[in-house]
Amino acid sequence: MNIEIKALTPELEEVYFDFFDNRAFSDGSPYYPCYCNAFNMSKEQIDSELFAKSEIYGGGAENWKRALRESAVKMVRAGTIKGYLAFADGLVVGWCNANDRMNYYRVGEFDLDNVPSDEKPVGCQEKGQIKSVVCFEIAPDYRGNGIATALLDRVCSDAKNDGYAFIEAYPMKQGHNNALAFTGPIKLYEKFGFVTFCENGNTIIMRKALR
Repeated sequence: MNIEIKALTPELEEVYFDFFDNRAFSDGSPYYPCYCNAFNMSKEQIDSELFAKSEIYGGGAENWKRALRESAVKMVRAGTIKGYLAFADGLVVGWCNANDRMNYYRVGEFDLDNVPSDEKPVGCQEKGQIKSVVCFEIAPDYRGNGIATALLDRVCSDAKNDGYAFIEAYPMKQGHNNALAFTGPIKLYEKFGFVTFCENGNTIIMRKALR
């Protein structure tokens, strides 16, 4: 299998949405539909652009997906959603959402039906200081092939080259809904030299120093 990692750009919009629409949740995951945009949205934006718009469209699962997808399309085109796509022999089979910590309203696992208040970054005062990794999604048929490892390796490499002091991740504590956790497993981050920085509820904040 030939794995290639590419940074998401507006030009890759079509393959980004093809992955989320057709392969990311083909195992019946409860996270479907998801286009990985909520991390970059304030609570007010989630209420107005997702929940309210879904109701305006008529409610129900399909109109919820419509509102969510429309919001994500705007954000991909604007470059608000940042991260990396994994291609296997030319087909997108994986995604990692990685961005400057100051560009996220919250990190760690959360439920859109009970959105937490916007979080202030821990120990981060300005852009360019911490690169955050908030989500992995690997197509079910391609799991276990080192795709998440390849994605994280690229994130770490680019973050270091871009001058970040730290890269940060938010895995769930062992035994807490780990079968569904999209924030990545602790052992993956440990393999790359991440260590525990602090804890926030069921989330472990792990960091890797880059300089």
